[in-house]
Amino acid sequence: MNLDEKYMKEAIRQAKKAYALGEVPIGCVIVYDGKIIGRGYNRRNTDKNTLAHAEITAINKASKKIGDWRLEDCTLYVTLEPCQMCAGAIVQARVTRVVMGSMNPKAGCGGSILNVLEMPEFNHQVDVTRGVLEEECSHMLTSFFKELRARNKKEKEERRQVTS
Repeated sequence: MNLDEKYMKEAIRQAKKAYALGEVPIGCVIVYDGKIIGRGYNRRNTDKNTLAHAEITAINKASKKIGDWRLEDCTLYVTLEPCQMCAGAIVQARVTRVVMGSMNPKAGCGGSILNVLEMPEFNHQVDVTRGVLEEECSHMLTSFFKELRARNKKEKEERRQVTS
């Protein structure tokens, strides 16, 4: 197992915490000098907060840990390609490198819909590695949404029976 896989496994551990809460299973860790300095997982519904994405939480924790908003020389590992908000925060935080598990063709801004991370027009570009433990990351998301659709269908049928 290489270092990218090692730290992506840690991001997957974070994603499993979101899964256990019924949240979309996205996890993130930020590594500096061989140590994890920030961790986060999706908590939007739990916290009722639009900003409670895995990456934003991890960036906040990492910034507090090192005492600076600049996360230069840091690598951010995330199980799903960042959205526009998180990609922007990553650029603003001056993260040096991002390693992604699975791509997000519906909302991803690290190469799918847009590529905010590598835009030469910005004053900072991020070195991006895609597809690390992609199958494991994708499978977790696919399983979550399959279970969610089944749960929603069951609840809809139960409501229909109550009103009949």
